[in-house]
Amino acid sequence: MTKAELKILIDTAAGRLPAELVIKNCQIVNVLSGDIYAGNVAVANGKIVGMGAEDYDGAVVVDADGKFLAPGFIDPHIHIESSYISPEQFGRIVVPCGTTSVIADPHEIANVCGLRGLRYMLDAATKTKLNIIYAMPSCVPAVSFDDSGAVLEAEDMCELFSDENFFGLGEFMNVPAIVHADDSALNKILLAKKFGKLIDGHAPKVAGKFLNAYMCAEIVGDHECRTLDEMHERIAKGMYVLIREGSACHEPLIGGVTSANSRRVLICSDDRQPKTTLELGHLDNNLKLCVEMGLDPLTAIQMVTINVAEAFRLFDRGAIKIGARADLVLLDDLKNFHVDKVWIGGELVARDGQYLPATIPADISDVRGSVKVKNFTADRLNLHLSSNRVNVIKLNAEGILTEKIVADVQLDETGNFVFDAAQDICKVAVIERHHETGKIGLGLLGGYGIKRGAIAVSVAHDSHNIIAAGVSDDEIFSAVNEIIKLEGGMVLVRGGEVIASIPLPIAGLMSDLSGEELRDKLDDLHDKAHAELGINADVEPVMTLTFMSLPVIPEIKLTTRGLFDYAKFDFIPIEAQRS
Repeated sequence: MTKAELKILIDTAAGRLPAELVIKNCQIVNVLSGDIYAGNVAVANGKIVGMGAEDYDGAVVVDADGKFLAPGFIDPHIHIESSYISPEQFGRIVVPCGTTSVIADPHEIANVCGLRGLRYMLDAATKTKLNIIYAMPSCVPAVSFDDSGAVLEAEDMCELFSDENFFGLGEFMNVPAIVHADDSALNKILLAKKFGKLIDGHAPKVAGKFLNAYMCAEIVGDHECRTLDEMHERIAKGMYVLIREGSACHEPLIGGVTSANSRRVLICSDDRQPKTTLELGHLDNNLKLCVEMGLDPLTAIQMVTINVAEAFRLFDRGAIKIGARADLVLLDDLKNFHVDKVWIGGELVARDGQYLPATIPADISDVRGSVKVKNFTADRLNLHLSSNRVNVIKLNAEGILTEKIVADVQLDETGNFVFDAAQDICKVAVIERHHETGKIGLGLLGGYGIKRGAIAVSVAHDSHNIIAAGVSDDEIFSAVNEIIKLEGGMVLVRGGEVIASIPLPIAGLMSDLSGEELRDKLDDLHDKAHAELGINADVEPVMTLTFMSLPVIPEIKLTTRGLFDYAKFDFIPIEAQRS
């Protein structure tokens, strides 16, 4: 800030200069004092210079007519790539929902394209009014025994880590690496400390001494809590807890929020598809759900504003206070949280659900052509077993956790797995798509419900190889081949025919379509996945499948290298021991 700029703020606050923007007759939601009161807010140079009963003249005056003026909402943990749309399109659909800032971890594209992908994300962020603050991906790959498109060690991070757009290290998913003091993990943590950066967490089912060891890295928060006991332990030991409400993950932790601990609780969306945002909303919808579950509205608003700002050191936002960024949301009420207007830095950017600025796409040429597959033939999908008693990935329809179960399956006369329509167990395959290694991991998936055809996706957390599931090798082969032709995407095949497809040209992760266009295509694909392939109605067919290859989430997953048991933190055979 220059002296001249500071003088303008002071003179405007004192009433010697007219404000650029005055919002009059509003109910100010003060997340600092815990009060809601009538007043006015004045803005100059994108900052709040007046608030309360004082009256101000302004170049633009907005009569709020008694509506509620809240700080702009901040999402503390999001993967933009998992919306399947570009950052500029993501901003276009979440800003009208009152979201003015997000902390985004771009580890999806980093796992595919490395630093090249991060540079694309930085460039794309300049094309939207949404303030996107990035995390430096901490685990690329998520674990050392997976096959990603890139590897980021501490020395690789130095080039971009000093950029002010990176708040710190993103979710440190490789918990054992920290708990067992792995050199590579410690180097990344010490680098973050050297630059004065924070470290975000990811620690499902970690407790006791292991949690203590993990938190010695000064982990800020965890969005992987599943139980109230986990929530209370983390808060008591000094972590923030991020309650997640996304498209596939819904966490029952609101009941654990009390007047004593609420300031240590944040709300995030993590992974949220355009359909969910366009039809239900973003953090505004999460606030509505909180109030429906009995949470006080002001407490809920604190969880998406000041709590996030304090946790992640965003001291220039998160509250309506003098000197803060004028990131403001005008709400019709504090029950449904309908958003009337949104200002970012004092600029009106959304009105009545419409994003006002022009949307200019970023250049995607550096992140195209990311699908490279070698030595892929249909016979390589044969699952030859020495026993029909097998370990199965049992899907949990309520989220991304899985269960390891043992089942007896059908084999042909040569010992190959044969799909049985009467048994809800299908073949799942993960095909390496970055370095033409030819690796293919094969496993069995239960609870998905597919009865016909196959589905393939080039999104497969977090290394993002191609994941496919189906009832026959030929159909799986056809679906994967179509992914290769599209250079990334989502494909449904039935009877050898492609019945739905969505290209994802941006690193095989994101579409170049608008949010609305992609929503319509996803609706069609989802409808056909349920109606024509028979996938269970309570299963989100795409996003659920994409998490079946994430080995850092319990209990059992599949990578290009085989079946991985989270509890053992090691690979296991498909054949199960007989008791």
